[in-house]
Amino acid sequence: MVDTVTQGLRGRMAAALPRAMKDRDRVVVTALRSTLGVLANAEAVPSGPPSAAGPRGGSELARQQLSELEVTAIVAAEAEQREQVAQTYASRGDEARARRMRAEAEVLRAFLA
Repeated sequence: MVDTVTQGLRGRMAAALPRAMKDRDRVVVTALRSTLGVLANAEAVPSGPPSAAGPRGGSELARQQLSELEVTAIVAAEAEQREQVAQTYASRGDEARARRMRAEAEVLRAFLA
């Protein structure tokens, strides 16, 4: 059993991804993968110019640790962005894409609840 209290929002989302993939739930997979990618990008520390003192070609990049509050804010922003995109699609008459964006927003909001 997964301990949702100590695992955190990001951990719960990551844990749900394999199940969604197994179930072939494209809406859930897309929402989770893209949002987990946004979270990973938010953790990236901007790098300066290459240093002569540092190793070249290293694959490990510095990461910052996001707080649970920051993760929650990012996930909420991703859900809101999908709602805005859905409105744009709907206003252009593309209801299929609008429904998909709304469904992805609902997936993310379910993790926030």
